[in-house]
Amino acid sequence: MSPDAVAFERLRAAFRWEIPERFNIAEAICDRWARREPERLAILTKHPGHALEPTSYGELARASHALAAGLAKRGVARGDRIAVLLPQGAEAVVAHLACSRLGGVAVPLALAFGPDAIEYRLADADARAVVTCAAGLEKLAEIETHLPELSVVVSTDGAEGGALDYRALVAEGGEVPFVDTTPDDPALMIYTSGTTGPPKGALHGGRVLLGHLPGFGLTHDGFPRDGDRGWTPADWAWAGGLLNLLMPCLYEGVAVVAQPTTKFNPNAAFALIEEAKVKNAFIPPTALRLMAQVEAPRERWPGIALRTLVSAGERLTEASFDWCREALGVPVNEVYGQTECNYVLASAASLGVSRAGFTGKPVPGHEVALFDEEGAPCRPGEQGEICIRRPDPVMFLEYWRQPEATATRFRGDWLRTGDQAVMDEEGYFRFVGRDDDVITSSGYRIGPSDIEDCLARHPAVALAAAVGKPDPMRTEIVKAFVQLRPGVEATEALAEELKRFVRQRLSHHEYPREIAFVDQLPLTTTGKIIRRELRGRG
Repeated sequence: MSPDAVAFERLRAAFRWEIPERFNIAEAICDRWARREPERLAILTKHPGHALEPTSYGELARASHALAAGLAKRGVARGDRIAVLLPQGAEAVVAHLACSRLGGVAVPLALAFGPDAIEYRLADADARAVVTCAAGLEKLAEIETHLPELSVVVSTDGAEGGALDYRALVAEGGEVPFVDTTPDDPALMIYTSGTTGPPKGALHGGRVLLGHLPGFGLTHDGFPRDGDRGWTPADWAWAGGLLNLLMPCLYEGVAVVAQPTTKFNPNAAFALIEEAKVKNAFIPPTALRLMAQVEAPRERWPGIALRTLVSAGERLTEASFDWCREALGVPVNEVYGQTECNYVLASAASLGVSRAGFTGKPVPGHEVALFDEEGAPCRPGEQGEICIRRPDPVMFLEYWRQPEATATRFRGDWLRTGDQAVMDEEGYFRFVGRDDDVITSSGYRIGPSDIEDCLARHPAVALAAAVGKPDPMRTEIVKAFVQLRPGVEATEALAEELKRFVRQRLSHHEYPREIAFVDQLPLTTTGKIIRRELRGRG
């Protein structure tokens, strides 16, 4: 073990949580900075064709107090669910702050969702209010008659169809009395991505933000430092965008770059990193793979000077791990977690905890272990289910109105993630896949990530997904769905070449016996492959 890795283990051994008795997210990520330095930069918003638009902590405080006052006048109160259906930008932060000021429960939703997906979440949450924009209003118009609990709609694009004008409410001003909240009071409800079933509302206390800070500081190498500035292409409606970057940055007084868009463009990402002087980025693996298809980025955008880079959401391929060092000049620290319990495993390259193909080790403050199907601890090298011991500040309080579903996630004091991994002798975790995604073929249990990682190394492949296809002889065979790079022709010869490519680099039992070329892989709004949809294609 390297001296740096020894230092990491000492950090883990010495760590103790210090959770205050009272905690409010608005106070933590805005007000304490607004009182000290009201002009301190908080958000830099990039609209296409326009210069970066700055918003200070003082402006966020004033606007969020006014919005909270406007919502309170219309009956929105403590404990109510308030949906935030907005793109990245200062308005989304204001909506979250206003919710916290009222003691409400913020429900972030992605604008990329269709009307049915939005209706499901708003109805399930019994949302009382929603803050949205013109694009969101258009979708709400199709479903509002099915949402009797939704009584207040605020639009950042003006009063339309009965919506209140966000700017008019902010211009009215006003303040609301301070709401005394504890770290365990419900503050945030993030819906699971629905990759393995209907989305569930994971209810979190305000402590979830505090629980992210130790890992965030490690993966961003002593964050914050002078000149730091954060950015992520991840939707702020996802735990990754909201808690893996936005809120920790604001908590530490570091400005965040916002780009209101629902579709990722790798060229635009490079240009934004340069223009906005981004130093600290959180970029999901799918986005990194798309960025890797852009030739010579540092030559085209010489002002790029990232200090730290973190990735999470799916397993990071070894090809992406290598590309970040070579093309961006910065190591990428991988993070593992779920909507229910996030940022619990991580790499920390500055402390010597970094290895291609491995997520990393348990972050100080989090106890993570692997258990077999019988509930026995796994030995090094054995595959098992990732479990996290409670209590833990990042762990969800419950699934909203689903006590049985909540109970089934626990075995004693251990949260069962449903994710499979292997831990080596040095304590590194290598992610294998979800229980539902693991392929059983000829007695072998095969994780899709290794196959997808291997396929991604082929120069013709842009993205790949591996699933199990029922087979009478082998139980299942591996079937790969492949999205090719632009200009590459899908041929039978290429399919055979890809099969050989995997067989030669992995093993005979892991190579895909079938390959299907697709124009585009189905992805969640967070960039995760929807494998259950692919399994349904046969």
